[in-house]
Amino acid sequence: MINAIEMVRAKLTVTQITLIAAIGGFLLGYDASVMASTQFYFTEYFNLSAASQGWAISSAGYGCFLGATSAGYLTTAISRKYTLMLAALLFLVSSLGSGAANSLNELVTYRIILGLGIGMIAMTAPMYIAEISPSKIRGKMVSFHQLAMVIGFLIPFIISLYINSGADAASFDWVNKGWRLMLLSELIPTVIFLCLLVAVPHSPRWLMLRGRKQQAQTVLLQLTQNTQEAALEIQDIANSFAVTTLPARKLLLKPGLIFALFLGIMLAIFQQATGIGAMLIYSADIFRQALDYSPAEALKPQLWVGVVNLLFTFVAIYTVDSWGRKPLLLLGTTGMFIGLMALSWSIYTYNTGMISLLGVMGFVGAFAMSMGPVVWVILAEIFPNNVRGLALSIVIGAQCLASALVTNGFPILNKSEFNMLSFNGALPYLIFAFICVVAIVFVWRWVPETKGKTLEEMEQLWH
Repeated sequence: MINAIEMVRAKLTVTQITLIAAIGGFLLGYDASVMASTQFYFTEYFNLSAASQGWAISSAGYGCFLGATSAGYLTTAISRKYTLMLAALLFLVSSLGSGAANSLNELVTYRIILGLGIGMIAMTAPMYIAEISPSKIRGKMVSFHQLAMVIGFLIPFIISLYINSGADAASFDWVNKGWRLMLLSELIPTVIFLCLLVAVPHSPRWLMLRGRKQQAQTVLLQLTQNTQEAALEIQDIANSFAVTTLPARKLLLKPGLIFALFLGIMLAIFQQATGIGAMLIYSADIFRQALDYSPAEALKPQLWVGVVNLLFTFVAIYTVDSWGRKPLLLLGTTGMFIGLMALSWSIYTYNTGMISLLGVMGFVGAFAMSMGPVVWVILAEIFPNNVRGLALSIVIGAQCLASALVTNGFPILNKSEFNMLSFNGALPYLIFAFICVVAIVFVWRWVPETKGKTLEEMEQLWH
């Protein structure tokens, strides 16, 4: 059995390894979609208030913070690969527990456990993909993580729409049974992910970090298919580790690296604070507000949004290594702002309908070609080898907190008397639009272009 696994591992290409690691992103998208398509029903089942609804959904985000911050240690101590396997095990436990939950406290407990796994995957999968990918295709490879998230987000809506369009749709009990089955369905991709991870190699940079140079050379030769290129990369990695013997926590306090950490934290926060979590997870509530749809009727526009998300992610995949990271961020965030303003105007002036739908789809499409995949790419490549694990754990931890605060606060603000009386329900989207403007200025002023540079060359940006 062990020999068979080794034979498979030795034959895997960069693309194949990337696709396996990207299943972690699939799990993140799948879970978010399950929440989006079922939150109305378990909210009714547990008779939740707006605050309790936000807590039930955002609790995974707080677990995500703990998972991301612990992953900085785990990716160094036990490897990137084994951290992903641990995350998959946490997904298994959470899927079983949350699907059987009989109280809000039980559901939240298992959602926090799931959040631990989300944090580990969110930090580790892009980093692992970046570390195994040649610089000329690294942007494209890391973008597969976002693509997998988008595909994962689409599938539960297709399943839900299929159930609601069937002959027995009227008798299907979503409130007491349906949401449980959807949560339990996460077991299937999780088991597949866990099994396939057994075959992938360790990151060559982690192997070098642990002093296992011969194994690192073997993996790099497999990835590059070029002896000279593998030897040069081994030397570059060795040189990057030899620059200093300071621990990572002290290195991050150096002026250049602390600025890189600041950039990473802000990009991670902007990715969530511009509203994507609220727009996707609470899409049923948004379409009910803007289009007067029932939860079942909202599945169709939710599916359209998922398709737009998927199509525009391909735009990022095929342009991020040619156009560059910064132009995509600026273009996409501008599109996000326009989509949010269209949605805000339609709700504020009661001109809801097609303009509202186009506003949501425009926002999601612009996010999918910019803030979604491109931020993951930049975060995976801007930190030096010596501090990458610690830096990413801090950055993704900040991202998780931002996500939790947005998903926790959105239903409270959206249903508040102040929002309804003063803004006719448009205030959350106006806030998201304002944050988009701040993000545009930030990217234009401070974010450097990183396309085409090796991970080791990237270190020179901060000297």
